[in-house]
Amino acid sequence: MKGTPGKRRRLIVLGTVASNPYAGMAWMHMQIAAGLQRLGHEAYYFETTSSWPYDPVRQTCVNDSAYAGAYLARVAQSFGLGDRWAYRRSYSDKEWLGLGRTRAEELLASADAVLNVAGATRVAEEGLRVGRLVYFGTDPVGHELALANGDEGTRAIMAEHGDVVTYGENIGRPGCPIPPLPGLRSRTRQPVLLDLWESGPPTKVEFTTVGNWRQTGHDITYRGETYTWSKHHEFLKFIELPRRVCQPIELALGLGDLGPEDRHLIETNGWRLADAHRFTTDPWAYRDYVRASRGEFTVAKDQNVRLRSGWFSERSACYLAAGRPVVTQDTGFGTVLPTGEGLFAFRDLEDIVAAFDAIAANYDRHSRAAREIAVEYFRAETVLARVLDDLGL
Repeated sequence: MKGTPGKRRRLIVLGTVASNPYAGMAWMHMQIAAGLQRLGHEAYYFETTSSWPYDPVRQTCVNDSAYAGAYLARVAQSFGLGDRWAYRRSYSDKEWLGLGRTRAEELLASADAVLNVAGATRVAEEGLRVGRLVYFGTDPVGHELALANGDEGTRAIMAEHGDVVTYGENIGRPGCPIPPLPGLRSRTRQPVLLDLWESGPPTKVEFTTVGNWRQTGHDITYRGETYTWSKHHEFLKFIELPRRVCQPIELALGLGDLGPEDRHLIETNGWRLADAHRFTTDPWAYRDYVRASRGEFTVAKDQNVRLRSGWFSERSACYLAAGRPVVTQDTGFGTVLPTGEGLFAFRDLEDIVAAFDAIAANYDRHSRAAREIAVEYFRAETVLARVLDDLGL
């Protein structure tokens, strides 16, 4: 299915930026919406959910939109969307902020496509009429395996969508046992607004990453095997890494959520810790942290590693765009991305040590290679144009 070249489309990105107001979520969604706008399309960001939004100031979920509405307005403006956003308080009076009820519901109904990021918005439950609804799967594996297992909730989610886009670039291909979701049209990756990540030399000595240590509730069993969600399982496999390399490594985590035993284990093995809450409520402070870093070291979820989904972190893509080398766990992404210069995929501790040795021997070369990978493979306009073409738009 091919699109019509040059035709201006009305496109809405439907997501959870205000409900989950952390910088990584803002970058993930806004690089899609702003990227579509840069392609010349009429692009919007919308949000509607019956769940209370999280307020990081009060540090709890709240039954009001005081923080959520102001945050989303600020984020949309900073990414160049201006007033092309809307937020509905489905959890209370169902009022629309931003564009207002009449205009927002008219746009949803008339859109050429509504990209439902991660399938997180239950459009039928929200009682909304939308144009063509596309499941935009940024976090593959969970819904694929749940549907294969016959989960009725997942079946209901997928029945709302006519088309599927996935960041699992190996799904449905040899070597990856994950069954594709019905209606799969496009395999893709995180679009990146390259100009917003341009950077000078790093100011920190550490390789860093940003994330959560321990999360529960999303493990899944498929064909007798249990695949875990929380990344701490993978970090523990390499817990002695700082003792094996000269390169300092810093984990930016929610330190208030880190148990004393976990913190002791991390620190006694030589990892440095930073409080992620200092900068993860502001997209631009988050960007400053990434750009200050010497590079990224991170792991992936067991679900992506063992099932070889080909998923590649949207955060890692931003490190690459900043010219920061990335050393990350192998999910099979080497089938579509070049590795060995600027980007290193590892399976064991020896792979990691070799990667750090190579980077230390010629940091400037690997920094340039990282940026070149981002330019070639993650440029928002290129990535999104291909997705739209796959969708016939």
